[in-house]
This record gives sequence, structure tokens and C-alpha cells, in this order.
Amino acid sequence: MLRINRDNLRNSHETPWLILDLVMLGILFLNLAWLIFDALYATDFIYSQIDTFFPALINAYDPIHHNFLLVDLVFIGIFLTEFCFRWIVAIVRKEHLRWYFFPFLHWYDLVGLIPLGATRLFRFLRIFSILHRLHKYQIIDLNRTAIFRFFAFYYDVFVEELSDRIVVKVLSDAQKDIAAGSPLVDEITEQVLAPRRPVITQWMAGVINHLGQSISNDEHGEVIREHVRKSVGKAVRGNSQVSTLNYLPIIGKTIENTLEESVTDIVTMSLVNLLSDIDAERIDHFISVGMHDYTPTADALDKEVLQVVNECLELVKGHIAQQRWKSELAKKESTMPVTEPSNETTVERNL
Repeated sequence: MLRINRDNLRNSHETPWLILDLVMLGILFLNLAWLIFDALYATDFIYSQIDTFFPALINAYDPIHHNFLLVDLVFIGIFLTEFCFRWIVAIVRKEHLRWYFFPFLHWYDLVGLIPLGATRLFRFLRIFSILHRLHKYQIIDLNRTAIFRFFAFYYDVFVEELSDRIVVKVLSDAQKDIAAGSPLVDEITEQVLAPRRPVITQWMAGVINHLGQSISNDEHGEVIREHVRKSVGKAVRGNSQVSTLNYLPIIGKTIENTLEESVTDIVTMSLVNLLSDIDAERIDHFISVGMHDYTPTADALDKEVLQVVNECLELVKGHIAQQRWKSELAKKESTMPVTEPSNETTVERNL
């Protein structure tokens, strides 16, 4: 049931305009109802029925029917006056970038003023425009109406089905291009990554510097320092020359432990300094010079990258193809109350 929220109507700063909308809405309904009645009156079947049951109505309405254009012109005059008034207010308030934008944005109002059978249908759009404004200011709540929920649901179904099929078709065509040997990897490298090379190198330098600071941190770098300590200790103990220190009495083991700790500290600090001193220029130089002659198995790498892209597109297609409106409909049906059978019906079934 469509109800008017009087509190929002009183508290709204657009109360005069909303009242005007309500008045125009009533006039529109009257005009459209009159148009429908006059169109039905012009048919032979309705005319004969009225002539049979209400002959006095024929005598009273015939002059109006033959001059109905004049009656419609009265409504057209009201609608045109209201349109011009809103246009002037829009110019004063500077609601649009140009003063002449208003009639283009409300073209359906002007088309509906043409007194022809086809153009009069555009007056229904004026009703929807007024209802939208009233709903926008929460004077009425269209969400509570069954008709609005019905059309909104099936509109969402239509848009979802149409958009999903278009997106799935586009992704399928992209997969076909990739399978046909599309130079996607080269284009990504040249057109996407290459222009952003300074940003990427700056980001890589920041990550590496942060890694170096994390290693030097007493709390966050303990894992890496412990790993370095174990690796250096294993290397020191496995060295044949260092292992001869064990033959020295008393001080041999002490020297070995001291050497192990010193090498561990040196390696750790070298690693921290190396990571902390790297900047974007050095990374860019390394990519330009150091990796210039690097030629990995390009075909295998390209195929793997394309396979990753293809699998990602397949996952996206599977996610898009899910008909979410069906799950929403099933959820609504599951929340609907189930009517319990009456006691009389249960007794009759038992008998």
C-alpha cells in the first residue's frame, strides 16, 4: 500500500514543490483516465453498451466527445504552464550548466503535450518522474509496493542475464585469442609494464629496503638471523681448516665459536646493508644491463603465463555465470510463512 509520509513532507525543504507534484499527479491521473474513457467511448462496443444501459450519458457526453480536443487543450495548458514555471526556477537556481538543458532533460514532458494518440502515452513517463521525486525525498516509499518490487526484481533478472552473457562472450573470445597465439605477454610487457617501469622499480626498492630494516629489527628479523646463524655455523663446522681448531686444547672450541659468531654478524650486517642501500636507480640499471642477456625458456614461460591468464578468465566466467537471482528467489520463498493445515482438515484426512 502506497502511503504518504506526512512527517517527511513537513520537514522537507521542498515542501511547496512536492505539494505541486502531488497536485500535478492528481491532474495527470484525471487526464489519463479521461483519455482512456474517451478512447473506449469511441469504440462501437462500448458506445452500444452505454447507449443500452445509460442513454442519458450519451446525450450528455456526445458534445464533449466531439470537442474533446478542446478539453485536452485545457490539460495541455496546465501542463505547459507548470513546465515553463519549473524551467524558469531551474534557470534561477542554476540547476544545469546551460539554461537550455532543462527541456532536453525533460523531453518526455514536451512530447506528451502534443495532442496525438501516440504522443499522449508519454504522459505516463511524467507520472513516473513525479513518483521518483516523491520517493527520492521519502515522501512515499515505492519499495513497499508489490508492483514496484515485482518490476524491480524482473528488471534485475533481465539486466543480470543480459550482462552476464555479454561478459561471458567477451571473456570466451579473449580465451580464443589467447589459445590462437595472441602476443598477450609481449603486449603486457611493452604496453603495460614498460611505461610503469619507474614506479615498479621504486616499489621494488621500497620492498627491499623494508626487508633490510626488518632483518635488523630485534623482533621481526629474528627468524632470518637465526637461519643465517645456522647456515654459517654449518658452513664453519664443515670447513676442514676450521675443524682443525678442535685439536687445540682448551681454546680450540672457544675460537671456533667466536669465529662462527663473528662470521654470522658480518654476513647479517652485510645482508642488511646490501638490502638497505639498494635504490630505484640500481634496480633499473640491473634490469637494463644485468638482465639484458638473460634468455630463459621463453616459450615455456609464455605458455605458463597464458595458461594462468586462461584459468583466471575461466574462474571469472564461472563466477559471472552464476544466476544470483535464482538464489535470491529461493531465499525469499524459504522465508515465506507456511500455512498450517486447519484442525478440521486434519480430522477429515484422518477419517
